[in-house]
Amino acid sequence: MKNKCSFLVKKLALLLLFSACACSPEGAPEKLLGFSTRAPVFLGYRVLEGGIMEFRFSRPVSTQSFAFDPDSDAELLEEGELVRIRVSAALPGGSRVSADILVEDEEGNTLEVLVPFRTRNDALPALLINEIRTEYSNPRCEFIELKTSTPGNLGGLRVMTAMLAEPVYEFDPVEVGAGEYIVLHLRKKDSESIDETGDDLGASTGYEASEARDFWIPGNTKMLRKTDGIALVDQDGKVLDGIIFSETSDPWWAKEEMVRFAGFLNDSNAWQPAGSPPLISPAEAFSSQGSTATQTLCRDEAKADGNGPEDWYIAARSQATPGSANSTKRYTP
Repeated sequence: MKNKCSFLVKKLALLLLFSACACSPEGAPEKLLGFSTRAPVFLGYRVLEGGIMEFRFSRPVSTQSFAFDPDSDAELLEEGELVRIRVSAALPGGSRVSADILVEDEEGNTLEVLVPFRTRNDALPALLINEIRTEYSNPRCEFIELKTSTPGNLGGLRVMTAMLAEPVYEFDPVEVGAGEYIVLHLRKKDSESIDETGDDLGASTGYEASEARDFWIPGNTKMLRKTDGIALVDQDGKVLDGIIFSETSDPWWAKEEMVRFAGFLNDSNAWQPAGSPPLISPAEAFSSQGSTATQTLCRDEAKADGNGPEDWYIAARSQATPGSANSTKRYTP
């Protein structure tokens, strides 16, 4: 009985002790145990020039180990809240790489992070969105056509839309010339539709494969709508080109995604119609009324980019031209 009472007293004392810790300011449990249970937090990374990777943590850390896939020689340059590592792999710009890093803070807490990223690509070509099909009519699938004005490497170029949170496509390293048309097909419905990453632009023989360079997004999901937007974004988040379009001229957007995207293009100076207010409404977007699977949204290739609806028109019926110059025949309501 005495031993039982002694056990109960000790148990009660422990409960009171940990209850006091739970109510005390942050850090009391760690002091009681003699070490910190709060591991450092990984906050993000950046790919810098010269093959330098920068990893950011919530507190100063020392680097215990690091490795890269593909296997690469690497040199630790700096550690602390920012860990900088130079990777010397001779990979094309925009190549897929993963980093496995183990760090430790001054209290002995460790954290291992696995980070997929792309090597730095500073050779993106100058390019514009050139033609868009928003409507699906089997077997015709939605597409986004790009046109280059300088040669370069597409690696790491991201295609984003207003209604989807993640980029719909990110290009692997592909060398392109000036004046090339690039067609990103937003569905893939047969095995003959393959990405043309080399010199053979006739490699893809799927339905509506063009004479230009074709890329395909697997699956059969609708990714673009008549009220939507598209942006081409580089590795630093800079918008290289963008368009926003609306099926209506309502006073304001019905969906929050469109509000955010309108602000994104406006802040990036990628859509600035003449005389438009600071906030882009459907009235300042390009009107997609009248567009169909064969009446696509087309850029006027004869004029300089003005970052506004005056750059665009809707092609006449059956005048969609994925992979070649836009038809000059225009839809008339």
